[in-house]
Formats: sequence, structure tokens, C-alpha cells
Amino acid sequence: MDDYKVVRLTPGLYLLGSNRKFSAGFDVTAFGGSQGRKKQRGLGFMSIEFVTETLEAARKPLVAAIDGPALGGGLEVALACHARISTSAARLGLPELQYGILPGLGGTQRLPRLVGLPKALEMMLMSKPVNGNDAKKLGLVDAIAPADELLSVACCWALDILECKRPWVLSLYRTDKLEPLAEAKATLNLARVQNRKRNLNLNHPLVCIDVVEQGIVFGPQTGLWKEAEALHELRQSQTCRSLVHFFFAQRATSKIPGITDTGLLSRKVNKVAIIGGGLMGCGIATVLILNNYHVIVKEVNGNSLHAGIGRIRANLLSLAKKQRFTQEKLKKAISLLNGVLNYDSFKDVDLVIEAVHEDVSLKQQIFADLDTYCPPHCIFASNTSAINLNLIGDRTKSQNRIVGAHFFSPAHIMPLLEIVRTERTCRQVIVDLLDLGKRIKKTPVVVRNCTGFAVSRMFFPYSQAAVLLIERGANVYRIDQAIVKFGVPIGPFRMVDRIGFGVAIAVDTNFVESFPERSYRSMLIPVMREDNRQGERNGKGFYVYDGKQIASPDPEVMKYIEKARSISDVTIDSKLTKLCEEDIVEMIFFPVVNEACRVLAEGIAAKASDLDVASVNGMGFPAYRGGIIFWADSLGSRYICSKLEDWSKEYGEFFKPCAYLTERASEGTSLGAIIEQTNSRL
Repeated sequence: MDDYKVVRLTPGLYLLGSNRKFSAGFDVTAFGGSQGRKKQRGLGFMSIEFVTETLEAARKPLVAAIDGPALGGGLEVALACHARISTSAARLGLPELQYGILPGLGGTQRLPRLVGLPKALEMMLMSKPVNGNDAKKLGLVDAIAPADELLSVACCWALDILECKRPWVLSLYRTDKLEPLAEAKATLNLARVQNRKRNLNLNHPLVCIDVVEQGIVFGPQTGLWKEAEALHELRQSQTCRSLVHFFFAQRATSKIPGITDTGLLSRKVNKVAIIGGGLMGCGIATVLILNNYHVIVKEVNGNSLHAGIGRIRANLLSLAKKQRFTQEKLKKAISLLNGVLNYDSFKDVDLVIEAVHEDVSLKQQIFADLDTYCPPHCIFASNTSAINLNLIGDRTKSQNRIVGAHFFSPAHIMPLLEIVRTERTCRQVIVDLLDLGKRIKKTPVVVRNCTGFAVSRMFFPYSQAAVLLIERGANVYRIDQAIVKFGVPIGPFRMVDRIGFGVAIAVDTNFVESFPERSYRSMLIPVMREDNRQGERNGKGFYVYDGKQIASPDPEVMKYIEKARSISDVTIDSKLTKLCEEDIVEMIFFPVVNEACRVLAEGIAAKASDLDVASVNGMGFPAYRGGIIFWADSLGSRYICSKLEDWSKEYGEFFKPCAYLTERASEGTSLGAIIEQTNSRL
């Protein structure tokens, strides 16, 4: 935390600020590591004692002049000042809970006293920053000033405080914004209930609430001591280690050896064409429009085009309500969209993203057409989730500009962009897509080409394992419940309902054909589809859905399971009917870990941490477990390999551990360590 400085302008006048920005907080490497072994009332050189007894207790006024970010420890230092002046563009917040800890320099005590308990809890528990204007309304800052006048305004405030023209405020001891004790306890209890629902397996938000309550009930000094003790404990936790790992893993995805270190500059993408106005195509168009790209959506007929344009408008209207767009911004967004039925307007597009259904021949024809209608610099991208790009681009002459741009549904919400390069994709195209991903606020992961690429491939055993279990006696809804309790937003059967049975069958078929020796073949979903079960689309899948898409278990599903059992000629295993939640999680996710190891061994992903990011941002694996490989390493390669070996003896090749996992288990090494050190093939 070296972004701020104390400036002595005149005798008796002090400002806290900088010429560039205030402070984005402490170095995150201070969390979750060996630095936490020694108990400190703070972090690094900064401590609660310094903030409280030196800054806040100073006999001369200290004013924070804030431009840019004032986050975490940066804001906590500003809270101890006697006044805060900011620009309207400043960002102020306490995001520490994102890293599995809590505010550690008195933030849990001072923020409620400045903005009131409800807003303080929201800012801390949701890691939700506010801008300067909102901070002024809340009482978090005392005045707003233009950037070029910030220091002079802050100077005047400091002089006024010194001359008793303005009050000398010690934030730690303010009480005027606090509710009466009974109301405060009710607010805190409500926050506990909401967080238990929202963060099923997380303890540190509840610890933060307890620390806030300690200060309100027993006074701020007691709260500070409680805060310090809690921070020390949380910094040692597995949750903190996992979230800090994930933080750095996300930052590392855009660093690609041999691509981003070669000095290539990205070309500007102005106009993007989307082929296909279905759910995925419309989601991709939405996120591009929201980030000021001109978008063309092409469909095959007027009805399909009309429906697609309607979906995009509905997406924009929904987001406008949630994010409080102005009518002007909404109108501008809609003006960036154009629908077409032919390729005539493709002559000046910079990027085409194919987003039609998973039909190989259709995709091949589209890519062949692009050669004719698009300019020479145009990038040809496919949003396919499973089909090998070499197969898709078989009929095009422009192999060097073919790339995968795999978004995840819903594309305008899910944060991952999987960028897939073939052996012939030029480096410039990858650099261009990395820049596009950054501009549309997606986290990019660059991988090599194969069936399913990295994300879909390592997770194809996810639904197959679930089907294997229910065909042998496990309960559909207990499986989904166990996976949700583990921390994934929806279970495997709810996921199949969401993506649709047609897509699920097409994707599964690709993997069965590509990896027949280790795929589990089941007729369950095809049998259900034959009876017009389509999932959420028509309200009947593994669940039944009401008009608001609320899912309820359906007893009729059992008859399809029994029919699939008879087709597969499998019998009920009594052990699987009695699986506990921990066993369900392991039997569902250990095959995913196994396939992830193959992805690493084959160089499809450059580093294990990329798969961690992909599993969290693409498939909803809980970030507080660090990602699929980090979680697996917390259990140990030997344990996972042993379990898979046992299951493979009972249930077949589907569970057989791969060579890479077996080697790591025999050596007792982590799954990602070797790859992180040696794999530079990407």
C-alpha cells in the first residue's frame, strides 16, 4: 500500500492523497500466506494502532484528498482522517471479503458510523464500492471537487478545521448515524440470515457481522480488538488461500507465452457480425452492444430474425432496469444493432462470430461463405462449445484467422471467454480477441483446439457421472441438492434442463465419439426427449417448471430412469442408493478432475490456474474453493487417484485414473506444479 502519501502543505495543514490516485489497498499477496503467522493488528507496516493513535488522534487536521480508487486499506486510512474530499469519479469501498478476510484497519467500526449500518453492511458483505457522488450523499466523503481543484479544496477544509470553522470529527466515535441498539441487532440478524442463504459454505461474512456488532454493543475499541483477532484467524483459513489463489489466477490468464510477450499490438474491432439469433447469439450481441460495438445479426428468415432482435431488446431492457440505464444510453445501445438476412453488409466487418446450433455441415458452409463476403483482415470465430475447429473450418481457405470465441450461457452475464487457437491461428488474432475480451469485461482463457477445448471437455464427465449414478440407484434430486450444497449454483440435472435436451445430446454425442473408451453411454436423456421433454424450454425435463421458471421435482422422471436401466442392462447398486453428500460430490467431480489432468498433460491449457478460472467463471465451480485443480490439490492426488481406482473396478473405465494423475499420485506431488513450471507450448 504505497499509493498514498501524507503531505504537509503549511504549518498545521496536512493532506492525505497523491498526484495520481489515492490507494487501491494493500498488496493481496499479504493475504493467505506465511505473512499471517505473526499476529498483527493490521497489515504490513500499517496497523490499527498507527491509524487510530497516530492518524486519527493527531493534534493537527488530516484531510484525505481522494481521486481514483480508495479501496480496502486505502479507504480505511481515509476513514481515520478528519475529513475526506473526493472527485465524483473516485471509487470508495471495502472489498476484503472477496479475499476471505474482513476490513483490518478499523473499517468494520468506522464505516457504519459514517454511512449507517445497513449501507455499511452492504458495502462490506457485497464488496460493493460507491462513486464519489454517492459517497457524498451517504456522508462517506464531506465534499466533491473537480480533479484539478481537489488539493486546493482539501487545503481549505484543513484550514477551516484548524481554525474551528468546521467540526473536528473522529469517525471512530461518531454515533449519530447508528440505529438504536434493538434496531441495529435486528439489522445485523437479517444480514446473517441473508448471508447464510447467499453464501452457504462461507464463514467469514458472518465473522464480519459479528465484529461490527461487537463494536456497536461494547464500543469501538472493543470492536477494534475483535477485528484484529478475527483478521488474524481468517488470514490462515483455506477460504482465504483459495480466494487469493483465484484472484491471481484471473490476472494471469491474459499472459500467454509466445503471444502477449512478443510486442504485438491489438487491432481495433469496430464492427462485429453475429450469425445466429438464438439464445447464445443474442447474448453475445447484447454484451457487445453494451460495450459500444456496432453489431449485425444475421438469420435465415424474417421470423427468426424478428425473434432474435426481440431477444436482444429484451436483454437490454432487463439490464437497463437492473443497472439503471438512462433512456439516452438505452436508445444509443439499440441504435448499434442491425438485423440482416444476407451477407451483403459483411464487407466491412472486423469480426464474425458464428453462433448457430451444433451442426457440423451447417458451420462448415458458413465458414466457406465468409471467405467470399468478408474483408481480408476479418477474424472468423465460432462459438461452438465442443466441435473441433479444424472440422468446422474444413472448407475455408483462411485457416490462419479461424479461432474459437466460446461464450457461456447466458453470454451477457457469464464472465468467461474461452479463446481457442488451432495450429494455424495467427498470433495477431489471439491478441485481438484478448483485447476484445478485456473491453467487454470478460475474463479470457486461451486454450488449444480439441473436441470440447478445455472447459466443456474437462466437464463432460460431470453430467455423465450423474447419469451413471442414477441409473444405478442414486436419486436425481439428492444429487442436485448435494452439488448445490457444495457451492455450484445448479446441479447437473438442473443444468441439462437449462441448456436444453437437444444441445445436451449433441454435445454428449461429440464426446462419446471422440473419447469412446472413457465415456458413459446412456439413453436416459434421448428417451426423455422422445417423450417431448425439452427442459426449461417447454417446462418439462428432469424438473417441471411453472410460469416463472420455478423448478419442482417430477415423480414421472422415475419411469424414464427405469427404461434407461433396461436399455443399458444395469442393475441397482445398494451402495449408490445410500450415498452421503460427500460421496456424491466426489463421484461427480473426481472424473472432472481426471479429465482436467488429461487437458493439462496434452497442453490444451498452458497452466493449471487457467483451468481453475475456467471452472469457476464458466461452470460455476465455487471460487472460494479456488477452482477445480486447486480444490483437488487440497484433497491430494493420492486420495483422488485411490478413489477413482476403486470405482473403476466396480463401475468400469469411466472412472479409470489417467496416466498423469497416476504419476502425480505416485510422486505425491500437486496436479498443477509440473505443468506450471514446464508447459510453455501454448
